[in-house]
Amino acid sequence: MFTGFDILIPVLVILVFLVLFAGVKTVPQGFNFTVERFGRFTRSLTPGLNLIIPFIDRIGSKMNMMEQVYDVPTQEVITKDNATVAVDGVAFFQVLNAAQAAYQVANLQNAILNLTMTNIRTVMGSMDLDELLSNRDAINERLLRVVDDAAHPWGIKMTRVEIKDINPPKQLVDSMARQMMAEREKRAQILEAEGKKQAQVLEAEGRKEAAFRDAEARERSAEAEAKATQMVSDAIAKGDVQAINYFVAQKYTEALGKIASAPNQKIIMLPIEASSLIGSLGGIGAISKDLFSDAGAANRAHSASRPPRTGGNEG
Repeated sequence: MFTGFDILIPVLVILVFLVLFAGVKTVPQGFNFTVERFGRFTRSLTPGLNLIIPFIDRIGSKMNMMEQVYDVPTQEVITKDNATVAVDGVAFFQVLNAAQAAYQVANLQNAILNLTMTNIRTVMGSMDLDELLSNRDAINERLLRVVDDAAHPWGIKMTRVEIKDINPPKQLVDSMARQMMAEREKRAQILEAEGKKQAQVLEAEGRKEAAFRDAEARERSAEAEAKATQMVSDAIAKGDVQAINYFVAQKYTEALGKIASAPNQKIIMLPIEASSLIGSLGGIGAISKDLFSDAGAANRAHSASRPPRTGGNEG
């Protein structure tokens, strides 16, 4: 027959096991638990097996120490130039001090969201619309710095604060599209004008080069003509009738060629007797020879008839 003492022993053993089990706490990886004794924070429990005093200590808050992300809801922001845009974002943070995150702020998630939204309005409200659309990296950097400084007393570290979308009103988007098209048309017109200018410059340089070459060709032709004339003059002076005939025949042939190449020339009149022309050329050559011969003889006779000059003065 069992007595009351026999029943009390198993009950005490069970109670001891229950007390010991209540004092053993297992903290999962990535979390920290705060311990409160009679409602006052005493310490934090790290991942692994931990012991507390049963019925005296209790778990206060279970803080997630991993990096977390909160979506910042869409809100309207008025820019410095009075443009209204809809903005949303995302905030990344990590709890570094479980006690501060648990006891320095109530409702940590709500505090982070409100802090981020407020600073988004402050930062973006101090900028023009063009700056918002073109300097998103600068906005993210400035937001991160401001929000992290404000959240530091809460024992958290803001790792990233980024703007996801910036949506101006439809009327403003249409106006920006028209402005962009006008700017592109302006650039196209400038490029076209620059192309025409360059083409005109190249064309002018080409005309200049062509004129220079034409002038050079005319100069060479004139030099050749002068040289040919000098040669004919020398031939006439020497009495070379064949050279004279060749020169006159060449000029005659060139004249006939110009007459034949005229666009309105239908009929070319030639001398009836070509032999008469050749005979005429021979006569011209003989006359020129006699003329230059007589002139040369007269000059020599005149030089011989002049008295010689003496070196002294007549008294």
